[in-house]
Amino acid sequence: MKSVFQIAIVVAIAVSAASITWFLKDPNSKPALIVHCDPAKLKPDEICFDQVSGKVLWIDARSREEWQKNGYPNSILWNLDPKEDALKMEADAVFKIAESNLVVVYCASQACGTSRQIAEKIRKLELGPMVKILQGGYPSLRLKK
Repeated sequence: MKSVFQIAIVVAIAVSAASITWFLKDPNSKPALIVHCDPAKLKPDEICFDQVSGKVLWIDARSREEWQKNGYPNSILWNLDPKEDALKMEADAVFKIAESNLVVVYCASQACGTSRQIAEKIRKLELGPMVKILQGGYPSLRLKK
């Protein structure tokens, strides 16, 4: 009989906590990870995710671990990590870049400067496609895969 009473108390506490959470959470709120992109506020070398179309090559400028864990589908890795073989990453990317109409580089966040540095390296190769930086970085991809 004592254990039934204890189970009833645990269930009552759990239901109370769930009810409080349900009432306190705004059902119209959006997840914090959504990155809104205003095309009117883009820098000339940036692009919003919704503007990307055509034969696109996605380049992940984050660490290898992050890319392997959750890189954008069909993206390739090209970062500035001194532990990586920079020449191999560049060589692996050259043919894919030349076959693309658009190259979009992204890194961990909007504040990450690595994507801008990689984009500049690609532009200097003069392989043809337009090269843009994804406004908002990886968080703008995460919910739209």
